[in-house]
Amino acid sequence: MAETMQLSHVNTPPAQTWNYLRVNDISLEVPVPTDHGAAFNRLPRVFDGIECGLGDEARDWIVASVPEARYIEVPAHTRRDDPIVVVATAGENAYSDTGVCIREGAEATVVVAASADPSGDAITAALTRIIVERGATAHIVEVVAHGGANRHLEGLGIDAAKDARVDVRQYFLGGSNVAAGMACNLAGDDAAFELSCRYLVGNGELLDINHIVRARGRNTREDMVVSGMLADGSSKTLRETIDLIHGAKGSQGNEAETVLIAGEHIRNKTLPTILCDEDDVAGNHGATIGAISPEQLAYMSGRGLTEAEAIALFMRSIFDDALIHAPEPISTAAIALRAEAVLGNEISNDSLEALDVELFKEV
Repeated sequence: MAETMQLSHVNTPPAQTWNYLRVNDISLEVPVPTDHGAAFNRLPRVFDGIECGLGDEARDWIVASVPEARYIEVPAHTRRDDPIVVVATAGENAYSDTGVCIREGAEATVVVAASADPSGDAITAALTRIIVERGATAHIVEVVAHGGANRHLEGLGIDAAKDARVDVRQYFLGGSNVAAGMACNLAGDDAAFELSCRYLVGNGELLDINHIVRARGRNTREDMVVSGMLADGSSKTLRETIDLIHGAKGSQGNEAETVLIAGEHIRNKTLPTILCDEDDVAGNHGATIGAISPEQLAYMSGRGLTEAEAIALFMRSIFDDALIHAPEPISTAAIALRAEAVLGNEISNDSLEALDVELFKEV
């Protein structure tokens, strides 16, 4: 059995509060990194200063566990049509450390896809740091589609310059223990960040999310919308922080979450936070939690749906949304195979056909 170690402070928010709820961070047991000897292929030093949301300890563990980092550069004033794909699967590709630089005025899509055999007990990790230069655009899609006892660590760090545009779509679709951190530094004036995060947490699964946006430039825009579904015996923690730093005049930030409860013995923790050290700014946050109402169930029952089928319909909507926005075959296959495991082969195939999505079987 491989030797293990403890990561004590993962997904720590910038402002630690609510200690009695134990919502400030989590601890994870991970394998001790293998000594790969001298590492000649590391990322440029500029990536060292990019915050990734997971915390320094977890970030350093991923860096130490990866035998070879990967660096991709998108030339200035170009549009890269093929997505940059980061894969984290069990085995040789379990860990990844990737740096992407999207030069001035360029546009690119970055995909992070994590999946593993649901019958296994693997741990995977992906650390992705992205520099978005002046006037550049980054489209980012993250898919975590583990099942069974598999675990995953996801770190995403973004540094956005003046007039940069960043949009992120996250889909957390399964895994016994998933810790996902994301941090975006809006360093330049008029930079904009938009996040859409959807999740499905099944029986006995734990999902821990830490979103951080730091507004440093003037007139920045940051919008984070999170929604998801918690099944019987699941646990989820969401920490969302918008930090309006001194000098960020005219900046506006919004964060909102909607949680659907579909069962019992569920633990849900949501910590929305606005930090402010500047006037002439605006920040809004909120969270809504609820179950399928008796009126909704009655409506669906009148149309021939049982309660279990109604819940499956809500689950399917999450998978359908993920399939619609998956930009390449690897993430599409990971979503479809996870949908098959959760909803069954018939419903998964029906979604693929209805959305006219061609499944690429090799993940």
